[in-house]
Amino acid sequence: MSDNNKIQLYEAQPIRTAWDEEREEWYFSVVDVVGVLTEQPDQRGASNYWAKLKQRLKEEGADQLLTNCQQLKMKSPKDGKRYLTDVANTEQLLRIIQAIPSPKAEPFKLWLARVGTERIEETIDPEQAIDRALETYQKKGYSDEWIHQRILSIRVRNALTDEWKKSGVQQGREYAILTDEITKAWSGMSTRQYKNLKGLKKENLRDNMSDMELILNMLAESTSTEISKQQNPTSFSENMQIAKSGGEAAGEARKAVEARTGVPVITSQNAAQLNAVVTNMIEGIANLDTDSSVDASTTDTQEE
Repeated sequence: MSDNNKIQLYEAQPIRTAWDEEREEWYFSVVDVVGVLTEQPDQRGASNYWAKLKQRLKEEGADQLLTNCQQLKMKSPKDGKRYLTDVANTEQLLRIIQAIPSPKAEPFKLWLARVGTERIEETIDPEQAIDRALETYQKKGYSDEWIHQRILSIRVRNALTDEWKKSGVQQGREYAILTDEITKAWSGMSTRQYKNLKGLKKENLRDNMSDMELILNMLAESTSTEISKQQNPTSFSENMQIAKSGGEAAGEARKAVEARTGVPVITSQNAAQLNAVVTNMIEGIANLDTDSSVDASTTDTQEE
């Protein structure tokens, strides 16, 4: 665990955070978030509220949530000393927020309800997931050309993971190992090193690639897929060799492009808004929903 002194701001209120490099996970001080959302006058008030909320969650059967919450030493805003503090990752924090009866917690609850509805709709009609992805990238300011490349890269990735499933590769850690092998073979860096170069933490690496980086990454994964179809691997070690081979093919292409252009393909540039607290992002989404409902009639006219 690193960066335990990080401070994020939500409505100008400080929230202590920590970044877990290995898990690629942000952890937030629960007391700080509870204090902001319930407008407590001081740290003691926030601590007392969280103690009562923990008891209520326990009575409601949320033992697993409380058990999974960790404690980290964080600097106290009162005396500057480090004390063990309850922290939660994003998923745990959103579950806790659902139990807070406060007007400031309502935007989060509305957002969670909307996301849940969208996931159910996407299960029934998967095409909606693609439509929402397009809309999200457009709102983030990506060009249409880049968006088309990114959507294609998802399709290429899915074809590769389908091959992995057929050959018995386990989703999760083994997927990550094979992906890392492909990335190293074509870019010369591990996935973590690549993300560090671009200054990324939780952000998706592909969302921060240039057109050329995306194309070469797709070439590496697509080549790995085709080799797998021809060789029909039955073990993880065979899949490792295929991943390396597919990545090397794209690596050769990268070197050829760099030799002809005289500039490196891999760039440190990224498209992420770094160090934005998750709660701030969610409230922004909730506010978008409010604005959309107010302007619904004009939106319909503009789309026509």
